[in-house]
Amino acid sequence: MNQKKNKIKNIIKKLFPIISLLAAYLVTLMPDSEYHVKANRFKVKIKPYYTYFILILLAIYLFVFTLSFFIKKVNEVLIYKAAFYAGAVLVINIINLVISKYALLPVMAFPTLDRVFSVFILDKKLLIECITESLKLLVIGFVIGGGLGFITGLLIGFNKKASYWLNPFIKVIGPIPATSWSPLLLSLFTKSYYASVFMVALAVWFPVTLMTSSGIANVKNSYFEVASTLGASKFYKIFKVGVPAAMPSIFLGLFYATCGSFVALISAELFGNSAGIGWYISYTKDTGLYANVYAGLIILALICYLVITLVFRLKDRILVWQKGVIKW
Repeated sequence: MNQKKNKIKNIIKKLFPIISLLAAYLVTLMPDSEYHVKANRFKVKIKPYYTYFILILLAIYLFVFTLSFFIKKVNEVLIYKAAFYAGAVLVINIINLVISKYALLPVMAFPTLDRVFSVFILDKKLLIECITESLKLLVIGFVIGGGLGFITGLLIGFNKKASYWLNPFIKVIGPIPATSWSPLLLSLFTKSYYASVFMVALAVWFPVTLMTSSGIANVKNSYFEVASTLGASKFYKIFKVGVPAAMPSIFLGLFYATCGSFVALISAELFGNSAGIGWYISYTKDTGLYANVYAGLIILALICYLVITLVFRLKDRILVWQKGVIKW
């Protein structure tokens, strides 16, 4: 009897997102506020892209909802996540009511959701170009900063002389935000792109250096003593004993570096770059295209989420014994 009640309760839970999505769809059928109609200076008719988005989500969820009756793992995930999905749609629905239907916020700065979602379709070529440029800048800066940070961390962790000379320098220079160096970097580099790469690399270098050296310093001496007893070379002790033992700290440094790199990336793209998500957000803000600004922010949030998720997936794959200790 209890099992049957739980089964019915779980089905009701899984229905919450469907109810929330249907409510969101019904709200889209309401006419937009007359203030938004008047604010449309060029009388451009926008297709109901937000309505399409809701309908696509509804179709996807109905498909997954059906699968949940046949696949146990899908059922468990859906039962756990259903309330959150319903709540997220409810929040978007409230935003739609406040902004689009009742215009409770300034219409020039808060365009309708249809206009925001239309940007992804109408401005897709420029957005793709900006995403490509941002990812290119991010990867180049991250690889340079991460590589140099790892080498510097190894030097400080394994070499006392290097630690003596580099540690004070790092303690003074490292904590300074990478964006603070922008005036100097623009004077040093002939191209703003090189300055941007350096800024991202600098934002990555410090946390990777700090956490790599800290992780190596915390490795038990007994590990190295056993390796020496067995005749291990210095190279073996560094890369087969020290680095693997310090991996948890190194990945923590990569996480901090990833967060810092996005701050540096967006700031760097404001310094004369002609592409990139940061440039796109700034340019559209200056021209009063606030729908494009919000579209750029949504894309930026998705990129941040995907990159950090990738870092954690890599961590879980390499550090299997620590899977789930630090969750994202």
